[in-house]
Amino acid sequence: MSTLTGKTAIITGASRGIGKSIAQRLAREGASVVLAARDAAALAEVAAEIRGAGGHAEVIALDLRIPESCTQLVDFAIAKFGRVDIVVNNAGATKLGDFPELSDDDWADGFALKFFAAVRVTRAAWPHLKSVSGSVLNISGIGGRTPGILFAIGGSVNSAMNCLTKSLADTGVRDKIRVNCILPGYVRTDRLKKRLAAVVKETGVPPSQAEQRLVDDAKTLQFGEPEDIAGLAAFILGPEGRFFHGALIDMDGGATKAL
Repeated sequence: MSTLTGKTAIITGASRGIGKSIAQRLAREGASVVLAARDAAALAEVAAEIRGAGGHAEVIALDLRIPESCTQLVDFAIAKFGRVDIVVNNAGATKLGDFPELSDDDWADGFALKFFAAVRVTRAAWPHLKSVSGSVLNISGIGGRTPGILFAIGGSVNSAMNCLTKSLADTGVRDKIRVNCILPGYVRTDRLKKRLAAVVKETGVPPSQAEQRLVDDAKTLQFGEPEDIAGLAAFILGPEGRFFHGALIDMDGGATKAL
């Protein structure tokens, strides 16, 4: 039997990158997955891949920056599968930029999708998770520990996600819901590819050298792949991860040196 057979998982930001890989991996482990993002066409492609491999997937395209969408997502999952066992809060990318150039709208948008959507989806799902002793997994980022000059918004949002994880873990002890957080470093997503393209444009070096430059600057061995994060997510959310609770887990190839 697969480790998540009979479970239902909501994954936000599931149309590409880390969210897509987590959805595919949880489906392979037997979970019925509910995929949420704004891009309906991309969601449909991910769902088709999952169904083609024998999994169960439903999709709902919505903008989680709109408060009502968060409740709508949870209601959709209940309507389709009758239960919610897992919530993976992965949606949200924040604007890179030098602090004086970041507007109030930039800051508000960064928190609206990644932080407040996670709060609202988790709050809407909490009674369902409580009834089945479920799990919440937040996807934050190492910028929450070491933000850097261009990551003022992202670092602040990720720090808030980390704090939310720790606080919810105490509530989870009371309500028998596990809450954890993965902090990825450089992972080969579309966002990273755009950053590499910018380095190539700025420096004139070939892509392989641009990649090595970022790896060297981060003092790591290599970039991660979305599947790496998905593998850890599946472990945490499965029965072998039952002792993980309130954990902030760096998965960054050694970039974070804090003890």
